[in-house]
Amino acid sequence: MELVTEPDLYSPSIDNNGNYIDIIPSFNIINKGVSCPCGSRKGKIYETHTVFSNHIKTKCHQKWLSNLNLNKANYYVENEKLKETIQTQRIVIAKLEKDMNTKLLTIDYLTKQLYNISNPTVIKDLLDFD
Repeated sequence: MELVTEPDLYSPSIDNNGNYIDIIPSFNIINKGVSCPCGSRKGKIYETHTVFSNHIKTKCHQKWLSNLNLNKANYYVENEKLKETIQTQRIVIAKLEKDMNTKLLTIDYLTKQLYNISNPTVIKDLLDFD
């Protein structure tokens, strides 16, 4: 059986001014290629430096990069909202796990009670011979 690996997801770097810029990652350390989230070719995996270099020069990729730069503040706000959502979901999951454990204990207890009712053990007094 072979281990299944996925391609790395490309993310642009940030320059000194805080703008997103394209810096091509080293393909020496990337085993399964790079997938770009720009949306120009959904599911396309770029396996070589040259092919990916040609991709980042396309209009679709350049438009995606400029949209990232225009929406920096929106991405920060969205990130903060997502952090809050994750925290809320962690609390909900913890509560649901606690409720589930309580219900499992109740089920176990009631199952034992039901078993004891349907299979009563008769203990006879061996000293009493009548």
